[in-house]
Amino acid sequence: KNIYFRVFASRERVYRRDFSSSTMKRFSISLIRRFHFQRFRPVPLPVHLNYISDGGAASSPSSSLVSPTRGISSGLIVNKRQFLENPSRNFNTNVEEPTEISSSEIIDQEKIDLEEAFESAKTTDEMVRLFKEMELSFEGSELGLSALKLGLHLDREGEDPEKVLSYADKALKSFDVIGYKPTLLVAMALQLMGSANYGLKRFSDSLGYLNRANRILVKLEVDGDCLVEELRPVLHAVQLELANVKNAMGRREEAIENLKKSMEIKEMTFEEDSKEMGVANRGLADAYVAVLNFNEALPYALKALEIHKKELGSNSAEVAQDRRLLGVIYSGLDQHDKALEQNRLSQRVLKNWGMKLELIRAEIDAANMKVALGKYEEAIEILKSVVEQTEKDSEMRAMVFISMSKALVNQEKFADSKKCLEFACEILEKKETASPVEVAEAYSEVAMQYESMNEFETAISLLQKTLSILETLPQEQHSEGSVSARIGWLLLFSGRVSQAVPYLESAAERLKESFGAKHFGVGYVYNNLGAAYLELERPQSAAQMFAVAKDIMDVSLGPNHVDSIDACQNLSKAYAGLGNYSLAVDFQQRVIDAWDNHGDSAKDEMKEAKRLLEELRLKARGGVSANTIPTKALPLPKK
Repeated sequence: KNIYFRVFASRERVYRRDFSSSTMKRFSISLIRRFHFQRFRPVPLPVHLNYISDGGAASSPSSSLVSPTRGISSGLIVNKRQFLENPSRNFNTNVEEPTEISSSEIIDQEKIDLEEAFESAKTTDEMVRLFKEMELSFEGSELGLSALKLGLHLDREGEDPEKVLSYADKALKSFDVIGYKPTLLVAMALQLMGSANYGLKRFSDSLGYLNRANRILVKLEVDGDCLVEELRPVLHAVQLELANVKNAMGRREEAIENLKKSMEIKEMTFEEDSKEMGVANRGLADAYVAVLNFNEALPYALKALEIHKKELGSNSAEVAQDRRLLGVIYSGLDQHDKALEQNRLSQRVLKNWGMKLELIRAEIDAANMKVALGKYEEAIEILKSVVEQTEKDSEMRAMVFISMSKALVNQEKFADSKKCLEFACEILEKKETASPVEVAEAYSEVAMQYESMNEFETAISLLQKTLSILETLPQEQHSEGSVSARIGWLLLFSGRVSQAVPYLESAAERLKESFGAKHFGVGYVYNNLGAAYLELERPQSAAQMFAVAKDIMDVSLGPNHVDSIDACQNLSKAYAGLGNYSLAVDFQQRVIDAWDNHGDSAKDEMKEAKRLLEELRLKARGGVSANTIPTKALPLPKK
């Protein structure tokens, strides 16, 4: 079985408990690695504005809402001919004497012709060339619309973000005039600035532009200064880009809120059971899986499956993708039989479509599910078959070896398991530059296997290697926090308390930013920080950390969860160390009350809790040292 360790500060007693009893699930990273919070791509909204393009072809998720190849709604961008032509010119059938055409009229006509040529340009090179010609004839303020269109086109085509940024800047300077009320065009230019800065990994700058765009759009809607049909696609694009940027900054819970808002916009536009809503529901399920909130993910994934089955049929690739996601969710909920059934149905569709690579991934997933169910031989047989289908030095083969190692570890065939891990690492070392995120995730999974074999030094070394990769990737702050937490716990476990503290402190900050202050993972880290501070004879700091940990776990896991009870026990210990025995006794009594809710299944824990309560009461009378009460450090639950 998968197990984890609970360590007393004295390190004299080690508890092993089947991890299936914990809320956080230690199922394989390889199972969820492809369902990380993805950069979202919008689906075209069928509204009045004619600037919506096919999201599937767009390289930028938000700019694909604004199609440079279709032009922009006549309600927003009009042909400048109407401004350049003389409105009082008398067009009639009478013969008039020819009049001399002025030089200014010739220039105006040349501008009109140049602008129309730009509007009808079909290729990127042609658009860029014509825009350069326009820059020679037009004033800067006259180039805003064309600059916006070209910038959107380049963003959509995946061109250099620096080029996109230059055109977005020209457009913004043209539209955003001091003293004038911001318009929808200003918001569109700001959204493009945000997208370009995202591509350049300037996430703070991107967030600033997008937040301003969002404020402008909200005000335009409230004031009724813009048609809802024209505003909605831009607002949708901004919400999606905000989700992407916040995710890259590690603010994943906030990102989900933006994603939910974008889906609300779609709900006002598309039919409830449309394919577009199927994609939106699956995207939201993906996002919840990325923060390991499987209960919230499940209804959205089921809705996506329902829609895609109805619209596309049970044999569609979209349905197969929905079922694979459901397999991940059910595994996260420890419903492995349901996960296997979804996997089986998904594989059937993938075989029908001849999707070999996706099929291999699904088979690896199935093997991991078999391991979770204790069916190790079946898992090994699946993996033996799969490994023959993978290329020699491919990442996929490395993942097969890692999954094989997991099955062998559970059979206590440690030598064979280590060989598999060595094979995997040989492959991964060659992929560090090309695929840093995937390699970092795989190293983390390998470290987990070494950890389960009590090879803690090797596990720590691999995790430090993982951390060095993640530190170069700004968008992987959440993973950096999780890895730091694991290193901190392993160092704490092995007695290197002073070395553990900076890792745990760093992890607490990063995880808090990524998942929110009340996420249970943050609670685990604070609990371990408390254990470390207590062992370093800093009882005041320890009590503060334990109090925070208990508060988080009570909210996220419930006061009767075993880890919430342990945090409460630790808080009692900390107050005893401070000499505040009234509070120590109070929290120890809460421990007893919580174990009482577990009934006969917690007889031993109840007996121990009562013994500790008596020791505290005796200590209050001066009879025993508070240091005899053990403090529990909790490993951060792994993905």
